[in-house]
Amino acid sequence: MKIAVLAGDGIGPEVTAEAVRVLEACNLSVITLTHADVGGAAYRNHGHPLPEATLEAARAADAVLFGAVGDPACDALERHLRPEQAILGLRRELGLFANLRPARIFPGLEHLSPLKPEIARQVDTLIVRELTGDVYFGDKGVRETAEGAREGWDMMAYSAPEIRRIARVAFTTAQGASGALTSVDKANVLETSQVWRDEVSAMAADYPEVTLSHMYVDNAAMQIISNPAQFSVMVTGNLFGDILSDLASAAVGSIGLLPSASLGERQTDYGTFGLYEPIHGSAPDIAGRGIANPMATILSAAMMLRHSLGRALEADRIEAAVAKALADGVLGRDLGGEHGTRAIGDAVIERLSP
Repeated sequence: MKIAVLAGDGIGPEVTAEAVRVLEACNLSVITLTHADVGGAAYRNHGHPLPEATLEAARAADAVLFGAVGDPACDALERHLRPEQAILGLRRELGLFANLRPARIFPGLEHLSPLKPEIARQVDTLIVRELTGDVYFGDKGVRETAEGAREGWDMMAYSAPEIRRIARVAFTTAQGASGALTSVDKANVLETSQVWRDEVSAMAADYPEVTLSHMYVDNAAMQIISNPAQFSVMVTGNLFGDILSDLASAAVGSIGLLPSASLGERQTDYGTFGLYEPIHGSAPDIAGRGIANPMATILSAAMMLRHSLGRALEADRIEAAVAKALADGVLGRDLGGEHGTRAIGDAVIERLSP
Protein backbone atom coordinates (compact mmCIF):
# COMPACT_ATOMS: atom_id res chain seq x y z
CA MET A 1 0.00 0.00 0.00
CA LYS A 2 1.48 3.32 -1.10
CA ILE A 3 0.72 6.56 0.74
CA ALA A 4 1.87 9.94 -0.55
CA VAL A 5 2.49 12.22 2.44
CA LEU A 6 2.13 15.91 1.53
CA ALA A 7 2.72 17.77 4.78
CA GLY A 8 2.65 21.28 3.34
CA ASP A 9 2.93 24.50 5.31
CA GLY A 10 2.61 25.88 8.83
CA ILE A 11 1.54 23.22 11.30
CA GLY A 12 1.06 20.72 8.47
CA PRO A 13 4.41 18.95 8.98
CA GLU A 14 3.89 18.74 12.76
CA VAL A 15 0.42 17.22 12.74
CA THR A 16 1.17 14.96 9.78
CA ALA A 17 4.23 13.56 11.56
CA GLU A 18 2.02 12.46 14.47
CA ALA A 19 -0.48 10.79 12.14
CA VAL A 20 2.38 8.89 10.50
CA ARG A 21 3.62 7.80 13.95
CA VAL A 22 0.17 6.45 14.76
CA LEU A 23 0.02 4.58 11.46
CA GLU A 24 3.44 3.07 12.14
CA ALA A 25 2.29 2.03 15.63
CA CYS A 26 -0.44 -0.05 14.00
CA ASN A 27 2.36 -2.26 12.63
CA LEU A 28 1.11 -2.11 9.05
CA SER A 29 4.26 -3.42 7.39
CA VAL A 30 2.56 -3.43 4.00
CA ILE A 31 2.51 0.39 3.88
CA THR A 32 5.21 2.47 2.20
CA LEU A 33 5.39 6.25 2.48
CA THR A 34 6.52 8.79 -0.12
CA HIS A 35 7.04 12.38 1.06
CA ALA A 36 6.73 15.34 -1.32
CA ASP A 37 6.57 19.16 -1.12
CA VAL A 38 3.30 21.01 -1.60
CA GLY A 39 2.00 24.56 -1.08
CA GLY A 40 4.30 27.36 -0.02
CA ALA A 41 7.08 24.91 0.79
CA ALA A 42 6.91 23.60 -2.77
CA TYR A 43 6.92 27.12 -4.22
CA ARG A 44 10.09 27.99 -2.32
CA ASN A 45 11.83 24.76 -3.30
CA HIS A 46 10.50 24.24 -6.82
CA GLY A 47 8.89 27.50 -7.98
CA HIS A 48 5.33 26.11 -8.00
CA PRO A 49 2.85 25.09 -5.24
CA LEU A 50 2.08 21.80 -6.99
CA PRO A 51 5.22 20.57 -8.78
CA GLU A 52 4.87 17.81 -11.32
CA ALA A 53 6.91 15.47 -9.11
CA THR A 54 4.41 15.94 -6.27
CA LEU A 55 1.48 15.32 -8.58
CA GLU A 56 3.13 12.18 -9.91
CA ALA A 57 3.76 10.92 -6.36
CA ALA A 58 0.06 11.41 -5.61
CA ARG A 59 -0.99 9.64 -8.80
CA ALA A 60 1.26 6.68 -8.02
CA ALA A 61 -0.16 6.24 -4.52
CA ASP A 62 -3.20 4.39 -3.22
CA ALA A 63 -4.03 7.36 -0.98
CA VAL A 64 -2.75 10.81 -0.06
CA LEU A 65 -2.28 12.06 3.51
CA PHE A 66 -2.35 15.85 3.37
CA GLY A 67 -1.38 18.39 6.03
CA ALA A 68 -2.23 21.99 5.22
CA VAL A 69 -1.27 24.76 2.80
CA GLY A 70 -1.11 28.48 3.35
CA ASP A 71 1.76 30.88 3.94
CA PRO A 72 1.38 34.64 4.50
CA ALA A 73 4.75 35.16 2.83
CA CYS A 74 3.14 34.00 -0.43
CA ASP A 75 0.07 36.26 -0.29
CA ALA A 76 1.50 38.71 -2.82
CA LEU A 77 2.17 36.06 -5.45
CA GLU A 78 0.05 35.75 -8.57
CA ARG A 79 -3.03 33.69 -7.76
CA HIS A 80 -1.91 30.60 -9.68
CA LEU A 81 1.29 30.46 -7.59
CA ARG A 82 -0.31 30.80 -4.17
CA PRO A 83 -0.16 27.77 -1.85
CA GLU A 84 -3.93 27.27 -1.80
CA GLN A 85 -3.91 26.51 -5.50
CA ALA A 86 -2.15 23.24 -4.71
CA ILE A 87 -5.19 21.65 -3.07
CA LEU A 88 -7.49 22.86 -5.84
CA GLY A 89 -5.08 21.45 -8.39
CA LEU A 90 -4.91 18.10 -6.63
CA ARG A 91 -8.69 17.84 -6.53
CA ARG A 92 -8.93 18.65 -10.22
CA GLU A 93 -6.02 16.52 -11.47
CA LEU A 94 -6.89 13.51 -9.31
CA GLY A 95 -10.63 13.67 -9.97
CA LEU A 96 -11.52 14.08 -6.29
CA PHE A 97 -15.14 15.16 -6.55
CA ALA A 98 -16.65 13.87 -3.28
CA ASN A 99 -15.71 15.43 0.05
CA LEU A 100 -16.81 13.54 3.17
CA ARG A 101 -16.71 15.62 6.32
CA PRO A 102 -18.03 14.09 9.54
CA ALA A 103 -19.03 16.36 12.42
CA ARG A 104 -19.53 14.56 15.71
CA ILE A 105 -19.03 15.80 19.22
CA PHE A 106 -17.02 13.64 21.57
CA PRO A 107 -18.67 12.81 24.91
CA GLY A 108 -17.51 15.13 27.65
CA LEU A 109 -16.63 17.98 25.29
CA GLU A 110 -20.12 19.43 24.95
CA HIS A 111 -19.08 22.47 26.95
CA LEU A 112 -16.71 23.50 24.13
CA SER A 113 -19.57 23.94 21.68
CA PRO A 114 -21.25 27.33 21.36
CA LEU A 115 -24.52 25.40 21.46
CA LYS A 116 -26.31 24.35 24.62
CA PRO A 117 -24.91 20.99 25.80
CA GLU A 118 -28.22 19.18 25.26
CA ILE A 119 -28.21 20.35 21.63
CA ALA A 120 -24.47 19.94 21.05
CA ARG A 121 -24.50 16.26 21.97
CA GLN A 122 -26.99 15.67 19.12
CA VAL A 123 -24.43 16.70 16.47
CA ASP A 124 -23.51 13.57 14.49
CA THR A 125 -23.65 14.41 10.81
CA LEU A 126 -21.73 13.46 7.69
CA ILE A 127 -21.75 16.14 4.99
CA VAL A 128 -21.10 14.93 1.44
CA ARG A 129 -19.93 17.95 -0.54
CA GLU A 130 -19.41 18.05 -4.30
CA LEU A 131 -15.86 19.26 -4.77
CA THR A 132 -14.98 20.00 -8.39
CA GLY A 133 -17.90 22.03 -9.77
CA ASP A 134 -20.05 25.04 -8.91
CA VAL A 135 -18.79 28.64 -8.77
CA TYR A 136 -15.38 27.56 -7.48
CA PHE A 137 -14.53 25.99 -10.82
CA GLY A 138 -16.89 27.91 -13.11
CA ASP A 139 -15.92 30.73 -15.44
CA LYS A 140 -15.31 34.01 -13.65
CA GLY A 141 -13.98 37.46 -14.29
CA VAL A 142 -14.20 41.21 -13.79
CA ARG A 143 -15.97 43.46 -16.27
CA GLU A 144 -17.37 46.96 -16.60
CA THR A 145 -21.09 47.69 -16.56
CA ALA A 146 -22.81 49.98 -19.05
CA GLU A 147 -22.58 52.70 -16.41
CA GLY A 148 -18.82 52.22 -16.12
CA ALA A 149 -18.85 50.45 -12.75
CA ARG A 150 -16.46 47.59 -12.00
CA GLU A 151 -18.36 44.29 -11.66
CA GLY A 152 -17.19 40.83 -10.64
CA TRP A 153 -18.98 37.73 -11.92
CA ASP A 154 -18.84 33.98 -11.30
CA MET A 155 -20.73 31.21 -13.07
CA MET A 156 -22.54 28.56 -11.04
CA ALA A 157 -23.29 25.43 -13.06
CA TYR A 158 -23.88 21.72 -12.52
CA SER A 159 -24.54 19.14 -15.19
CA ALA A 160 -26.79 16.15 -14.61
CA PRO A 161 -23.86 13.66 -14.68
CA GLU A 162 -21.98 15.69 -12.06
CA ILE A 163 -25.03 15.71 -9.80
CA ARG A 164 -25.75 12.02 -10.23
CA ARG A 165 -22.11 11.18 -9.47
CA ILE A 166 -22.08 12.92 -6.09
CA ALA A 167 -25.63 11.82 -5.27
CA ARG A 168 -24.60 8.20 -5.81
CA VAL A 169 -21.89 8.60 -3.17
CA ALA A 170 -24.38 10.17 -0.77
CA PHE A 171 -27.09 7.54 -1.27
CA THR A 172 -24.56 4.74 -0.83
CA THR A 173 -23.21 6.37 2.32
CA ALA A 174 -26.71 6.79 3.72
CA GLN A 175 -27.39 3.11 3.10
CA GLY A 176 -24.60 2.25 5.51
CA ALA A 177 -25.69 4.85 8.06
CA SER A 178 -29.19 5.62 9.30
CA GLY A 179 -30.88 5.36 5.92
CA ALA A 180 -31.73 9.06 5.91
CA LEU A 181 -30.38 11.54 3.35
CA THR A 182 -30.98 15.29 3.24
CA SER A 183 -30.23 17.06 -0.04
CA VAL A 184 -29.54 20.78 0.35
CA ASP A 185 -30.08 23.33 -2.42
CA LYS A 186 -31.70 26.69 -3.21
CA ALA A 187 -34.17 25.50 -5.82
CA ASN A 188 -36.64 28.29 -5.08
CA VAL A 189 -34.16 30.81 -6.52
CA LEU A 190 -31.45 29.08 -8.56
CA GLU A 191 -31.95 27.08 -11.78
CA THR A 192 -28.75 25.18 -10.94
CA SER A 193 -30.39 24.03 -7.73
CA GLN A 194 -33.60 23.07 -9.50
CA VAL A 195 -31.67 20.74 -11.78
CA TRP A 196 -29.85 19.45 -8.69
CA ARG A 197 -33.13 18.69 -6.92
CA ASP A 198 -34.65 17.04 -9.99
CA GLU A 199 -31.68 14.74 -10.52
CA VAL A 200 -31.33 13.74 -6.87
CA SER A 201 -35.07 13.05 -6.66
CA ALA A 202 -34.94 10.88 -9.76
CA MET A 203 -32.19 8.73 -8.23
CA ALA A 204 -34.15 8.03 -5.06
CA ALA A 205 -36.03 5.19 -6.78
CA ASP A 206 -32.74 3.28 -7.06
CA TYR A 207 -32.28 3.43 -3.29
CA PRO A 208 -35.65 2.44 -1.77
CA GLU A 209 -34.07 1.81 1.64
CA VAL A 210 -32.95 5.45 1.88
CA THR A 211 -35.40 8.16 2.97
CA LEU A 212 -34.68 11.29 0.95
CA SER A 213 -35.66 14.80 2.00
CA HIS A 214 -34.86 18.21 0.51
CA MET A 215 -34.05 21.42 2.34
CA TYR A 216 -33.16 24.95 1.27
CA VAL A 217 -29.66 25.95 2.31
CA ASP A 218 -30.70 28.87 4.51
CA ASN A 219 -33.08 26.62 6.44
CA ALA A 220 -30.41 23.92 6.66
CA ALA A 221 -28.01 26.38 8.27
CA MET A 222 -30.61 27.26 10.87
CA GLN A 223 -31.55 23.62 11.51
CA ILE A 224 -27.93 22.50 12.02
CA ILE A 225 -27.79 24.90 14.95
CA SER A 226 -31.30 24.47 16.35
CA ASN A 227 -32.08 20.79 15.68
CA PRO A 228 -28.97 18.87 14.54
CA ALA A 229 -30.39 15.49 15.55
CA GLN A 230 -32.51 15.39 12.38
CA PHE A 231 -29.43 15.13 10.14
CA SER A 232 -27.53 11.94 9.44
CA VAL A 233 -26.10 12.31 5.93
CA MET A 234 -26.34 15.56 3.97
CA VAL A 235 -25.42 16.11 0.32
CA THR A 236 -24.95 19.46 -1.36
CA GLY A 237 -22.91 21.42 -3.88
CA ASN A 238 -19.48 22.93 -3.56
CA LEU A 239 -20.38 26.43 -2.33
CA PHE A 240 -23.14 25.43 0.07
CA GLY A 241 -21.10 22.45 1.29
CA ASP A 242 -18.13 24.65 2.10
CA ILE A 243 -20.28 26.88 4.29
CA LEU A 244 -22.41 24.20 5.95
CA SER A 245 -19.50 21.92 6.79
CA ASP A 246 -17.70 24.79 8.54
CA LEU A 247 -20.90 25.62 10.40
CA ALA A 248 -21.26 22.01 11.54
CA SER A 249 -17.63 21.91 12.64
CA ALA A 250 -18.11 25.07 14.71
CA ALA A 251 -21.04 23.38 16.44
CA VAL A 252 -18.68 20.60 17.53
CA GLY A 253 -16.46 23.11 19.30
CA SER A 254 -13.03 22.71 17.72
CA ILE A 255 -11.77 22.24 14.19
CA GLY A 256 -8.78 20.51 15.74
CA LEU A 257 -10.83 17.31 16.01
CA LEU A 258 -12.40 17.08 12.57
CA PRO A 259 -11.05 15.02 9.66
CA SER A 260 -12.10 14.86 6.03
CA ALA A 261 -11.82 12.66 2.97
CA SER A 262 -11.88 13.64 -0.70
CA LEU A 263 -12.71 10.71 -2.95
CA GLY A 264 -12.84 10.07 -6.68
CA GLU A 265 -13.97 7.21 -8.90
CA ARG A 266 -10.59 5.52 -9.23
CA GLN A 267 -10.39 2.16 -7.52
CA THR A 268 -7.14 0.73 -6.19
CA ASP A 269 -6.42 -2.83 -5.09
CA TYR A 270 -7.63 -1.90 -1.62
CA GLY A 271 -10.45 0.62 -1.96
CA THR A 272 -11.32 4.03 -3.41
CA PHE A 273 -8.44 6.41 -4.04
CA GLY A 274 -8.67 9.51 -1.90
CA LEU A 275 -6.96 12.45 -0.26
CA TYR A 276 -7.28 12.81 3.52
CA GLU A 277 -6.74 16.01 5.47
CA PRO A 278 -7.73 17.83 8.66
CA ILE A 279 -10.19 20.63 8.06
CA HIS A 280 -8.09 23.23 9.87
CA GLY A 281 -5.64 25.44 8.02
CA SER A 282 -1.89 25.91 8.26
CA ALA A 283 -2.12 28.15 11.38
CA PRO A 284 1.20 29.93 10.74
CA ASP A 285 0.90 31.83 14.04
CA ILE A 286 1.54 28.63 16.03
CA ALA A 287 3.71 26.74 13.54
CA GLY A 288 6.90 25.30 15.00
CA ARG A 289 5.80 25.73 18.61
CA GLY A 290 4.72 22.12 19.15
CA ILE A 291 1.25 23.06 20.40
CA ALA A 292 -0.95 22.19 17.40
CA ASN A 293 -3.59 19.51 17.99
CA PRO A 294 -2.86 16.56 15.64
CA MET A 295 -6.06 14.64 16.38
CA ALA A 296 -7.88 15.79 13.22
CA THR A 297 -4.98 14.54 11.11
CA ILE A 298 -4.82 11.28 13.05
CA LEU A 299 -8.55 10.81 12.47
CA SER A 300 -8.03 11.63 8.78
CA ALA A 301 -5.49 8.79 8.67
CA ALA A 302 -8.16 6.52 10.16
CA MET A 303 -10.57 7.53 7.39
CA MET A 304 -7.82 6.75 4.88
CA LEU A 305 -7.40 3.26 6.30
CA ARG A 306 -11.15 2.64 6.09
CA HIS A 307 -12.00 4.08 2.66
CA SER A 308 -8.82 3.70 0.60
CA LEU A 309 -6.76 0.93 2.17
CA GLY A 310 -9.37 -1.61 3.25
CA ARG A 311 -8.23 -1.60 6.88
CA ALA A 312 -11.42 -0.91 8.82
CA LEU A 313 -10.19 -2.72 11.93
CA GLU A 314 -7.15 -0.47 12.25
CA ALA A 315 -9.34 2.57 11.55
CA ASP A 316 -11.61 1.55 14.42
CA ARG A 317 -8.57 1.13 16.69
CA ILE A 318 -7.30 4.62 15.96
CA GLU A 319 -10.70 6.26 16.41
CA ALA A 320 -11.22 4.43 19.70
CA ALA A 321 -7.77 5.50 20.90
CA VAL A 322 -8.51 9.15 20.11
CA ALA A 323 -11.84 8.96 21.95
CA LYS A 324 -10.15 7.31 24.95
CA ALA A 325 -7.41 9.95 25.04
CA LEU A 326 -9.99 12.73 25.03
CA ALA A 327 -12.04 11.01 27.74
CA ASP A 328 -8.87 10.74 29.83
CA GLY A 329 -8.31 14.48 29.60
CA VAL A 330 -5.64 14.58 26.91
CA LEU A 331 -6.56 17.98 25.52
CA GLY A 332 -4.69 20.37 23.27
CA ARG A 333 -4.75 24.09 23.82
CA ASP A 334 -7.62 24.44 21.35
CA LEU A 335 -9.66 22.36 23.79
CA GLY A 336 -8.57 24.25 26.88
CA GLY A 337 -5.80 21.81 27.80
CA GLU A 338 -2.02 21.96 27.93
CA HIS A 339 -0.96 18.89 25.94
CA GLY A 340 1.42 19.53 23.05
CA THR A 341 1.53 17.96 19.61
CA ARG A 342 3.96 15.17 20.47
CA ALA A 343 2.30 14.41 23.80
CA ILE A 344 -1.08 13.99 22.10
CA GLY A 345 0.44 11.63 19.54
CA ASP A 346 2.04 9.63 22.37
CA ALA A 347 -1.28 9.44 24.21
CA VAL A 348 -3.13 8.09 21.17
CA ILE A 349 -0.41 5.50 20.52
CA GLU A 350 -0.49 4.36 24.17
CA ARG A 351 -4.23 3.73 23.90
CA LEU A 352 -4.21 1.73 20.67
CA SER A 353 -5.83 -1.63 21.36
CA PRO A 354 -3.85 -4.75 20.41
